[in-house]
Amino acid sequence: MVKNPRWIVYSLIFIALLFIPRILSIHDLMLFEYGITFAIVGLGFNLLLGYTGLLSFGHGAYFATGAYTVAMIAKYLPQAYSLEILIPAALFFSMVLSIIFGFVSVRHTKIFFSILTLSLSMLLFALLFKLYHITGGSDGLRVPLPTLFGMSFKGIRRPEFLLGTYYYFLLGMFSVSFLVMKGIVNSPFGKALQAIRDNEVRAELIGIRVRRYRLYAFIISGMFVGLGGALWTFVNGHVTADLSHWVFSGEIVYMTLLGGFGIFEGPIVGAIIFTYLKLYAMGNTQYWMFVIGGTLIVLVLLLPNGIAGAFAGLWTKIKKVIEET
Repeated sequence: MVKNPRWIVYSLIFIALLFIPRILSIHDLMLFEYGITFAIVGLGFNLLLGYTGLLSFGHGAYFATGAYTVAMIAKYLPQAYSLEILIPAALFFSMVLSIIFGFVSVRHTKIFFSILTLSLSMLLFALLFKLYHITGGSDGLRVPLPTLFGMSFKGIRRPEFLLGTYYYFLLGMFSVSFLVMKGIVNSPFGKALQAIRDNEVRAELIGIRVRRYRLYAFIISGMFVGLGGALWTFVNGHVTADLSHWVFSGEIVYMTLLGGFGIFEGPIVGAIIFTYLKLYAMGNTQYWMFVIGGTLIVLVLLLPNGIAGAFAGLWTKIKKVIEET
């Protein structure tokens, strides 16, 4: 009997994802790629919410940092505009901002932490919005197609780029992010974060440096979100200051709750479902925010553990019935 069948499921899903470009239309594939980038964001955000017990309303700041790193390099350093440079640069600047904001934020918990992260994010929003001659202000910046290891995509339309090379690059980045985060949450560091989440006082009594571990979690979380922001720009082709607004940060919270923050795969499921839910709601009614809000209310009342959490609970009950019979 297989000791951990979950990894078999992961492998089968990965193989299936390799054939997605042959199955979906270009429009649906672009939506799916949006979902994958937000799945990386969800993995990072859930390290704070699900594993450390800290609710941030300002993670749009790190998403915007990753996105604007790409856009600014495209505008001011076009000779360095290559994926193998852009991704490390986005990670670096996201890490720097996470260190600065995290150092201030982790000194507080609960609602104070949430409000502080929101305020810092809005500070970045104001800078991006007001520094028009540098950031483009409300107009934002255009993101052209990058090169990859010397391979140029000049003359290729963006849908063709997303349909081929970039999809597999994005899938590879998501797979690496998934494995790295899986290793983090199952490591002694991850277990220490869960101890802090469950009982901060006891965690401190057994020798865990609570504030330091929270800062480490904050930095890692910010880097994952920044990576998602950088990868998102190539799908979207344009960045604006709204990415650091508290409304966008709220969407990150929403997609994590939608999938379920109590299970590792929850934010991935929530990110992909939210991408389609938001688009079709916006496309069919001007009251799309009412649809999103109503969905959240139903979710909280009927599926407090999220969609993935509900399926996980159902599978546990089925296994129990099978074992008893």
